[in-house]
Amino acid sequence: MFKMEIEDDHGLWSDVRGSDGAVLTFEQETEARSKLAELYPVMVQVDKYCGNKRTRVIRVFRTDQEWQDGTPPP
Repeated sequence: MFKMEIEDDHGLWSDVRGSDGAVLTFEQETEARSKLAELYPVMVQVDKYCGNKRTRVIRVFRTDQEWQDGTPPP
């Protein structure tokens, strides 16, 4: 599972949430990156050209076993 985060002007990272307030999660990393580019097109493009990233997609482990194994289930 993957989620998206954006960084504010003070260097704090926040989860990207849907209109219902829930954290947006995706089964595939490519889905998350596509949605991130759709929601924050300027920030994603700026990340390509400057040294400091302001957007990211990270893996979320659902269980402790996934964390220990280092890979999500298929």
